[in-house]
Amino acid sequence: MPVTHTSVDAEAAARLVAFGMRPKQLPARDVVYGELVRRYGEDNAFKALTHAVASGLGLMVLEVTQQAGCVLAATDESVFEIKMDSYARQAKIRERRETEKVLHGLIHLAAAALGYPRPDDLANDTYIGRVSVEQVDAMVREAARVLDERAQLAEANNDPLADAPELEQAWRAYARRPAAAATKDGRMAADTTRGMVSRALRFLADQGFLVQVSDEQGGTYRTTPRYQIQVRELAADAAFDDLLALDVVAVAGAGGTLRATASDTLQ
Repeated sequence: MPVTHTSVDAEAAARLVAFGMRPKQLPARDVVYGELVRRYGEDNAFKALTHAVASGLGLMVLEVTQQAGCVLAATDESVFEIKMDSYARQAKIRERRETEKVLHGLIHLAAAALGYPRPDDLANDTYIGRVSVEQVDAMVREAARVLDERAQLAEANNDPLADAPELEQAWRAYARRPAAAATKDGRMAADTTRGMVSRALRFLADQGFLVQVSDEQGGTYRTTPRYQIQVRELAADAAFDDLLALDVVAVAGAGGTLRATASDTLQ
């Protein structure tokens, strides 16, 4: 016989999805949330109902755990999907030209790769990565240098790279932009690359993906279980593999912190 759901079940499933839309809310801090997560893991019918409720809202349930809570992702064209223009407003990006948007995409890609540079890191639920503004900036700059060298070599061999021109422009635009500069009141200038990285990492922290642990290196953050689940999805993207293949990521040590590389000293 088909499983029937009561209105109470539907309300509970909707409440679990609602908890998942509060990025900093965790099951350990809320008895009701914790109970719903437990039920999701033990009751297959409730699990299916939760997925159905999320799907109806244009959301996909990536994972539900006591550590991360209900982790959701918006499907294409969902009202909850964070478009780049919406991200630009939230991150206070002054210029919303296509190149500027791609630059911020590169920053988020680098942050994810630095947070989880090895497949084992993504598979280990206890792993905690650390990223900093200076490390992310250094990684993107080093990647830009490597790609620029490849492009020059390809041009010399009359074999231009097949990469999209917009992406090549973005890498070069990042490399040309100053890493750091102070405003008259001593704050980080918004149009520097470290200023861009700082805003991107703060945005991730607001979404419950990172937690700031110090002001060192322009701002240092630790990863969260919620971010790990999101990056697992991102790792299926070819761009993520391409960035790691450039071999500009410092491998994490046993303590879960990233070693500094020569590129970290780039200014």
